[in-house]
Amino acid sequence: MSQHDGVHGEAGATSDDTTKDDAANGVTAQDGTTNGITAGAASTDASLEGRAKSSKRQGGGKSKAWLWSLIAVIVVAALVVGVNAFFTNKQDGADGTGGASAAKTADTVAIGLKLAPVNLDIRHQSGSALEQILIGNVYESLVSRGSDNKVHPGLAKSWDVSKDGLTYTFHLNDHMNFSNGDTLDAEDVAWSINELKARKYYNYDQVANLDKAEAVDAHTVKLTLSAPDSNMLWYLTGRPGLVYDKDATWDEKTGALGSGPYTVESFDPSDKIVFKANPKYWGTAHKAKTENVIIRFLPDDNAGINALKSGDVQVLSPITATLAGPFRDNPEYVVKAGDGSDKFVLAFNMTDAKLKDKRVRQAIRYAIDHKQLIASRGGVDAKLGGPIPKVDPGYEDLSGVYPHDEAKAKKLMKEAGYSEDHPLEITLTYANVYGSELGEQLQSQLAPIGIDLHVNLVEFSTWLQDVHTNGDYELSLVDHAESHDFYKWATPSYYYHYDNKQVQDLYAKALAATTDEEASDYLAKAAKIVSEDAPADWLFSWRVTIAYAKGVHGFPQNLSQTVLPLWQITYEK
Repeated sequence: MSQHDGVHGEAGATSDDTTKDDAANGVTAQDGTTNGITAGAASTDASLEGRAKSSKRQGGGKSKAWLWSLIAVIVVAALVVGVNAFFTNKQDGADGTGGASAAKTADTVAIGLKLAPVNLDIRHQSGSALEQILIGNVYESLVSRGSDNKVHPGLAKSWDVSKDGLTYTFHLNDHMNFSNGDTLDAEDVAWSINELKARKYYNYDQVANLDKAEAVDAHTVKLTLSAPDSNMLWYLTGRPGLVYDKDATWDEKTGALGSGPYTVESFDPSDKIVFKANPKYWGTAHKAKTENVIIRFLPDDNAGINALKSGDVQVLSPITATLAGPFRDNPEYVVKAGDGSDKFVLAFNMTDAKLKDKRVRQAIRYAIDHKQLIASRGGVDAKLGGPIPKVDPGYEDLSGVYPHDEAKAKKLMKEAGYSEDHPLEITLTYANVYGSELGEQLQSQLAPIGIDLHVNLVEFSTWLQDVHTNGDYELSLVDHAESHDFYKWATPSYYYHYDNKQVQDLYAKALAATTDEEASDYLAKAAKIVSEDAPADWLFSWRVTIAYAKGVHGFPQNLSQTVLPLWQITYEK
């Protein structure tokens, strides 16, 4: 089988070889948005020590005058040559390193992110922010996900799958250990996976077909499935595949103990998390290049921009595309937009009496002007129209299923008994980290068809509890950043409360498929049914805009909201 380069593929990492965006239509090019050519830094050569010294006459008369004159000429000539050489070296970096390389590589890089995890308990706490910052950095999985959105080796260097799809055999790397020095072997892998199932840790249901894990020997793990699952390897790149030290204990809410290239030095959900390079890291390919990485949680756009300008952070991800202009125009920064699996989902609670009427759901979808929403955000995002993003199997452009048509929306609302004079009152609840503009735009777009939309902005932790956990809402808006997450539409207990037997059957067939093509075909059919049913509106596929100081290298351009390998990040001052 083919091998990959490791825990996180380096494709899409930052590079200073970028070009200016074609900003005529407000669209950020995928290949970069600023001229990020690094300027040569001045050399730090030692000072020139030669200096002229006055000579005392010690006699000898005029017969030696010619000799003293000759010596004076030689000294002056030597000084001229020396001074010229000094200043030439100052410009060219002649200390043997070159001018550009005289820049100092910092031992700390600070990154500004928008979302903060509530705590660090990755076995129990929901939220993609937790996976983004911990997986691949502190905790490692049996197999891993790269920035190319493919499965790569992780703790396992290779694997075999039986023809019937029921047995997976993983061959582990040699000489692995956790950050506390404990050995990591097949027993830890098997124990971690079996504990996930037995204790029903978060996302345990993703691997429902996984029957048991066994340690064949210290370097070999066998997984037995009750039925084929085409997503099994993918899910093992996430929480179900994480490996923990079975002999250790730690405060899981404020700390973490894994086998990755970093350890958690400190954590404050209202401020930052500080990572320190793991001195006992078992690997070499992904050994941390920077000693300390600080992730600052900056939910407010202006706070993030000010932090980047002041140097409190060297990377800001994401930055609102409309606010990135000053950085695009400044040669000291680089701005890029990358693809990802982020889907801004306007969910309709399918158990709500008002939204059980399909005409209302359809009218909302027809009324929303996606082109206007995208343009107002800087024009970098993409239309979606359905539950599967472009980077995932089963993707099909479904933006034409419900094109913007205000007249048709009004007609449907009239049939349902509503109008501008007799509007439907409904509440949209979403986290304040997304700002108020989207809610205000939806209010404006839905008002003409007879919907009085009330917007309820809440803290992200409140949204997680009230909406995601308890399902208590009418309309909700959130960025679902996860890839391969179509299962949510085939799970009635998920907060969407969407229950369609045909979709569930098609998803089951996709899981049982023995080829990627077959699985993708079933997913595409299921996704189209979901879109036509209108249990949600997919406002856009978010293309993440990032901005960073020109000396930053190794920050991933694509999928950075879910895959954030810190080991390769460096910053040259």
